[in-house]
Amino acid sequence: AKLARPDQPCPSCTALLDQFDGAVGHLQAAGFNFAVVGKTGLENLVTLGRDRGWRNMRLVSSAANSFKRDYNAEAADGSQIPLLSVFHRDPDGIRHFWSSELDFAPTEPGQDPRGLGTCETLWNLMDFTPEGRPNWNEQLQYGEACCH
Repeated sequence: AKLARPDQPCPSCTALLDQFDGAVGHLQAAGFNFAVVGKTGLENLVTLGRDRGWRNMRLVSSAANSFKRDYNAEAADGSQIPLLSVFHRDPDGIRHFWSSELDFAPTEPGQDPRGLGTCETLWNLMDFTPEGRPNWNEQLQYGEACCH
């Protein structure tokens, strides 16, 4: 979805995080940690989280470091690339284990990119229907009917 202003959050990423927030408590109970890294300042992230009703996710800003660029979540021009990364801690330290990398692959004609869509409940539920995924994009607001 096209952003109206450069300082607005990505509607698709926001919809995904809306879904993840409910799962974080379950992940923590199973012994996992979960954090969201955003390029904007921490105050903006906290405000977005409060406005969206996020209660469970730890929000971290990478505004003052190269974390997102280092892990291919930021293009050379500074634009943000959606990426899910998994890190593993062992006695030797913290190591990168896995990242969703399909955003780097060319999209098949007539198909949407599948970088994070495989772990997004919203799209997975649409996949179960006879119609499949519609020609539709997530929005930050849907009027009074949804979401926050």
